[in-house]
This record gives sequence, structure tokens and C-alpha cells, in this order.
Amino acid sequence: MTSSIVDTLDGIIGAGRAVVSVAPVAVSAPGRAVPLDVRVSAPATGSNLPVVLFSHGNGWNLDGYAPLTAFWASRGFVVIQPTHLDSRRNGFGFDHPVFPTIWTERITDLTRILDQLDTIEAAVPGLSGRIDRTRVAATGHSWGGQTAQSVLGARILDDSGTVGDDMSDRRVTAGILFAATGVGGDHLHPFARTNFPFMRPSFGELRTPTLVVAGDHDQSAMSSRGPDWFTDAFTHSPGATDLLTLHGAEHSLGGIVGYDVAETTDEHPERVAVIQRMSTAYLRTALHVDDTSWPAARAAFTEGGHPIGHIDSK
Repeated sequence: MTSSIVDTLDGIIGAGRAVVSVAPVAVSAPGRAVPLDVRVSAPATGSNLPVVLFSHGNGWNLDGYAPLTAFWASRGFVVIQPTHLDSRRNGFGFDHPVFPTIWTERITDLTRILDQLDTIEAAVPGLSGRIDRTRVAATGHSWGGQTAQSVLGARILDDSGTVGDDMSDRRVTAGILFAATGVGGDHLHPFARTNFPFMRPSFGELRTPTLVVAGDHDQSAMSSRGPDWFTDAFTHSPGATDLLTLHGAEHSLGGIVGYDVAETTDEHPERVAVIQRMSTAYLRTALHVDDTSWPAARAAFTEGGHPIGHIDSK
């Protein structure tokens, strides 16, 4: 693959603009083990800006994932990133009393943010009056993908196979899941079955328009299934209409967590550039910024026959 596809996608989503990023911004969270802080990144100019919530992967924080979040902000979105309780900054290990509830607290973090958009908006110089609260997307990577998919409508099965509570949020109208774990079963390793109840999702209730992004070399340490595990949301969800599969990509998908991050085992700047632009095109269409962006980007990517990946659509 050459950079021509990146140039083509740039022509579809447009040039970037200056970004203002502020952190930490405090969000009220009574009863939470530690205060909830978020990073807010937004274009310095523009109005009626859609909102993108981003939930980080295990151990990360509001300073991660700049390759995605800063890029989205430069293309016209207000991006809000919480630091969840599992962040290494908090030091809550698997044996800590708070750990069993972290997965639900993560979901609550996203709803707290939506409940307090007025406060968040006021904390960022120049942002007041520029947010469009009717256009909100939830996105996330790895554990953050599970968090995002819950507010998009996915539920959790209990040990008997009964579908659990609905934790979705009607204010969220679109989503992107990056390397989100799939359905549970005997393939889950004992550690995952014991410690991660959220790894038993039911996708049948996820009806919100969603893009799934996965790597075909992503082998989880939590499951004996292959990389197709990370495509289950697309396979089983009526809302997930598109699957972007990156060839040769492992769990960090080429480096979306950050530049020069040690845990990126498959560093690939061009792959990240494609993900940046394809995800932006999807958000532009799903949040009604430009209804032509995603169809045009999908067509350009598909017609080029690029070895970096492929798209499946329902």
C-alpha cells in the first residue's frame, strides 16, 4: 500500500484545524473510589460540534490514545476521555476490593460525563455554547470497547445465560469499537472467567449504528479463540453495520494507544493513519456532519484493493 489512500481519505474528510486540549477537568462522581477526571479536546473554532466519548484500554488514562483523539478533535469533534478506575495511576490491582466493580464503574463514568456536559463545556476556554448535545458517539479500545458497547446497547449474560441489565444511554447515537472482546464461552481462560464477567456479552441488543475495527493478528491472552473473537460485535449485533479488518494488526492496531508506546507490538504508522481517517469518516456520517463521508471512504478503501485491510458491510 502507498500513501495514496491516505491522501484520498484526506480529500474526503478535509484538513485538520487547531485544537484546544484541557486536562484534568473534574467531573462530579460521589461515592467513586477516586475523583473522576477527564481530558477535553476540541477544535479551536466552529460551532454545533458533535461529542465523542473515548474509553481507554486496561491500565491507561486520559493522556493516552492521542493518535485517535487529537485527530478527531482536529476534524471537528469534541473528544472527552475519562481516566477509569483501572488506570495504573490509581493502583487498583486484581486483588483490590474495588476491582470487581470497575467494569460497571467504567460505564457509569461515561453516563456521568453526559450528565455534566454543561460543567465540562464551561471548564474549557472558548468552548461554551459550541457543543451539539444531540450528536454523541461512544468509542473505546479493548476494555474500553466493552465499556462503549454497553452504552451502545450490548448486555452481559450471567452464569445461567440470562441477559443482564440494560446499561445503554439513549443520548449516544453512534459508536466505534476498537479491538473489543467478543462473546464468552468455554474458550475463555479460567482467569478471564473468574475476573472479567463483562467478557460474556450479548450483542443482540446492540442496535446503535456502530463500526467495528479489528486486527487479523490479534490473539488474546484471555481466550483460546483466534482474532475473529474481536469481530463478534459485527457478527452478532444488528447495529454494527461495518467491520474494518486490518491485516497484520495486533491488539494495538499499529499504535493507536500512542506514539512510541512500549505495549505496541505491531508499530505501523501508515495503518494508524488509515484508522484515523476511516474512523473520522465514519463519525462524520454517523453523527450527521456529512452523510457522504463514510460511503466515499469505504468505496475508496474497497476499490483500491489495499493490502492493509478490508471492509465488510451488512
